[in-house]
Amino acid sequence: MKADAVFEGGGARGIAFVGAIQAMEEEKVEWQRIAGTSAGAVIAALLASGYKSYEIRKHLSELDFSKLRGRTFINRIPIFGSLLELIIHLGIYKNDYLETWVDSLLSEKGIKTFADLPDGKLKIIASDVSNGQMLILPDDLSRYGMTPADLKVSTAVMMSTSIPFFYRPVIWKSKDRNKSYILDGALLSNFPIWIFDKDHPRFPTFGFRFVKEKVKINAVIPTPLHLFKNIFKTMLQAHDLRHLKEETFERTIQIPTGDINVTDFELNKDEIDFLYRSGYTSTKEFLSKWDFEQYKAKRIKRVKNK
Repeated sequence: MKADAVFEGGGARGIAFVGAIQAMEEEKVEWQRIAGTSAGAVIAALLASGYKSYEIRKHLSELDFSKLRGRTFINRIPIFGSLLELIIHLGIYKNDYLETWVDSLLSEKGIKTFADLPDGKLKIIASDVSNGQMLILPDDLSRYGMTPADLKVSTAVMMSTSIPFFYRPVIWKSKDRNKSYILDGALLSNFPIWIFDKDHPRFPTFGFRFVKEKVKINAVIPTPLHLFKNIFKTMLQAHDLRHLKEETFERTIQIPTGDINVTDFELNKDEIDFLYRSGYTSTKEFLSKWDFEQYKAKRIKRVKNK
């Protein structure tokens, strides 16, 4: 079966997507186009470059998740270090470790820039907070006088995963030397299930998203830094609690993540195994009830009734 895929953002919880992908591969699904936001952008980039689930799982098992918090000597200053980073760099941590890691994996498949991928194969969502616009990469590169050959896929992934205040914004210079500050795609579209939509689809678009029973944040807010953290934890996790419209729900695999949050990067083996199993079993259960012809008939009917 041919299909498109859209992956939600969600930090290290993206490990769950690997289990979901394995379940899809067992059903002989062939990915045509892939899109992702934040952590979903990492998985989308690897899939679009030709990686299989077992390869992604192996590489993730070797990834030092603690390094995803790119600490500097300022971070190590007790109490005030993180606040200083916020004031100086507009983000507590650097995000370049992820960019380097993704770039090395894509290079093994002969991929550097978007020009190395088939046209339309991969779309990554980011947020241009200088211009107040959503970025769909590489589609929107022309707005900056750039082409797919001008942007590394790994850089787009870093842009999409730069959680506000948690990570420094990516300062991006266009061909005319104007600067834009780019942050997490989840700010504007954490789950872009709409991105490949047509009135009469030839094959389905499957969405992969996380579900949580409640938002888990710190009840006590003793400092401005804790307030910033809580604001953005609430914002990012609230995406998981949004009501899904019927036509979105019908094609979305919802993956429980327990009490694991967006910024929980230092996961133990039990948590990693839980996420992987959750992705796998949720997808298997979804596919056991999925009927594309039935979905397509409903979609066509909705279009006619507009």
